[in-house]
Amino acid sequence: MTPATEKLGADTLGTELGARATLVQFSSAFCQPCRATRRVLEDVAGMVEGVAHVEVDAESRLDLVRAWEIQGTPTVFVLAADGRVVLRAGGQPRKADVIAALGEVVL
Repeated sequence: MTPATEKLGADTLGTELGARATLVQFSSAFCQPCRATRRVLEDVAGMVEGVAHVEVDAESRLDLVRAWEIQGTPTVFVLAADGRVVLRAGGQPRKADVIAALGEVVL
């Protein structure tokens, strides 16, 4: 899937998207970096108005894992307000990198 043309919507994720952007995190239960990633994304979402954090349990959403070719957890997507994927990253992100990625979406 090409990030510039693909979307993850509220219907697919099962929850509302942020008004300005959404941070989507694919996690698994015993993933230590997933816990740290959750804290980083929740912190950033709390700092920037209109940004939501959505955590997806990879084990219970194998349909999305396969469709989006998720190879490991955590995998993070930054979505624009319309659900368009503008960035995808694997592994535990740094807070500064998440803020910088949001800067490209939230104007």
